[in-house]
Amino acid sequence: MPRKAKPKAAEISEDWSYESTVANVEGIVSRLETGELELGEVFAQFEQAVTYLKQCEQFLQGKQEQVELLIETLEDTEA
Repeated sequence: MPRKAKPKAAEISEDWSYESTVANVEGIVSRLETGELELGEVFAQFEQAVTYLKQCEQFLQGKQEQVELLIETLEDTEA
């Protein structure tokens, strides 16, 4: 069975905010949990939440790389 291609990174604009994106995901989850949405809207909301979560993951991975670089730089200056 062929492997699926890794999805492209989600686009993040300059005015993007991690905190507001997480709040958006929480709002979507709340709406999904009510069970009052029509099926088509459930899928649309779920798709939007996945997009938001990909953005969060991309942001966090970038910050993790920055931290690792800073630690490496600190270790180099201590040597």
